[in-house]
Amino acid sequence: MSDSEKKKVLFLICSVLLFSVMNGTMFMIAVPDIALSFSLTPSQVSWVVTGYIVIYAIGALMYGKLADIYPLKTLLTIGLSFFASGSILGFFAPNFEIVVLARIIQAAGASSIVALVFIVPTRYFQEERGRVLGIVSSTMAFASGVGPVIGGFVAGVLNWQFLFLISALVIFAIPFFWLWMPKEEKKEGKVDVFGAALIALAVAALMLFITMFNWWFFVSSIGFFGLFAGRTLSSDNPFIRPDLFKNVPFRTTIIAGFLAIMTMFGMMLMLPLMLSEVNDLNTLFIGLTIFPAAMAAAFIGKVAGRLTEQRGAKQVVYIAFALMMIGFMLLSTFIGSPAWVIGLVVIICYIAFPFLQTGTATLISTSLPRNEIGIGMGIYNLFNFMSGAIGGAIIGKALDYDSGVLLNPFSFAQGHAMMYSNVFIGLAVLTVLNALYFNRAFRKSG
Repeated sequence: MSDSEKKKVLFLICSVLLFSVMNGTMFMIAVPDIALSFSLTPSQVSWVVTGYIVIYAIGALMYGKLADIYPLKTLLTIGLSFFASGSILGFFAPNFEIVVLARIIQAAGASSIVALVFIVPTRYFQEERGRVLGIVSSTMAFASGVGPVIGGFVAGVLNWQFLFLISALVIFAIPFFWLWMPKEEKKEGKVDVFGAALIALAVAALMLFITMFNWWFFVSSIGFFGLFAGRTLSSDNPFIRPDLFKNVPFRTTIIAGFLAIMTMFGMMLMLPLMLSEVNDLNTLFIGLTIFPAAMAAAFIGKVAGRLTEQRGAKQVVYIAFALMMIGFMLLSTFIGSPAWVIGLVVIICYIAFPFLQTGTATLISTSLPRNEIGIGMGIYNLFNFMSGAIGGAIIGKALDYDSGVLLNPFSFAQGHAMMYSNVFIGLAVLTVLNALYFNRAFRKSG
C-alpha cells in the first residue's frame, strides 16, 4: 500500500469507529427519554443498554476469529450493513420491543468495527503499527467524550429516535472499503460453529449476570463454559486453541488490561454520578465538564503512538498506570471542589486511556503469530467489555452505601462524597497492584 492509500484506509476506519463508539455513549444519555416515551420502569428501559452490551461483547470475539480466515472488507461490509439496518429499524420503531431489537441488530454490526479496526494496523501498517494504534485509541477517546454531548443535544432539540438516524450514516462507508482496502483471499481454516455457539451463550449468560445480578445466569454461564471447555479439548479445530493462553505476554496483557479497563470504566461511570450528586450539575454541564478531558485524550493519542514506536509498548503501559494512579488520587482528594477543578483533574485520568489501549493492543499483536492475531484481538476486546460491565456493577453496588471513614486524609469530601473518595482510593490501590503484577510477569518471562 502506498502512503496515500494508507491515509485513506486510516481515515475510513477511524470514521466508522467514531460512529460505533458514539452510538454506545449517545444512547446512555437518551435512556430517560426512552423510558418516558414508552412509560417504562428503570429495569425495563435498561435493556436498551444491556442488550447492546451483551451482543457487542460476543460480536467482538466472533468477528476477531473470522478475521483470521475471511477478508476484512467482507466482514466490515456485513457488519456495517447490520449496523445501518438496525439504525433504520430503530428510527421507525413503533414500540419498545422493536427499539430493543434494533439495538441488538446495531450491536451485531457495530461490534465488527471495534473488533476489526484494531486488526487493520497489525495487518496493513506493520512499520507504523504503534502510531496507527495511537490514532485509533484517540478516536475512541474522542468519541466517548463527544457522544454524550451530541446525544444530549439531538435528544433535547429533536427526539431520541434521531440518534438512530445518525448511526445509519455508516452505510455510506461500504463502497469506500471496497475501493481503498487491499484485496485479500480467503485463508485456509474453518470455524467451529458449535464451539462458537457455546462460548457465545456462556459470555451472554455471564454478562446478563453482571448487569442483572440473577444467579441463574451465573449458573448457566458456568455450565456453558464447562461444555465449551469439553468441546475445546475434544475438537481437532477448536474455536479457541487452549495453548493460546500458554503465551505469557499474551496472557499477562489480557489480565492486566482487564483490570486496568475495569478501573477506567469505573471512573467514567462514577464521574457523572459524582458531578450530579456532589456538584449539583445537570446533564449538559456534566458533559461540558468531561468534554475537555476527552479532547485531551484525543490529541494525546498520537504521542502514545510515537512513544510506542520509540520506547516500546511496555513503557507506554507503565505511563498509563502512572497517570491512572495520579488521577485517581487527585480525584479522591479534590471531591467537593468546584466543577472546573474536577474537570482539570479528570484530564489526567482520560489521557491515560490512549496510552493504555495503544500499549496493550500493540503487545497483543506482537505476542501472537499472524494467523492468530484476529482471535487474540477478539479475546482482548471481549475481556475489555466484560471488565467495563464488571467494574460498573461493583462500583454501582459500592456507591449504594455510606461511609463514615475517610481513607484519604487530604480529601475535602463530606457526607456521601466520602464514599466516592474512598472508591477512588480503591481504584488507585488496584492500579498499583496491577502494575506490580504486570512488571513481575514480564520480568519472569524474560
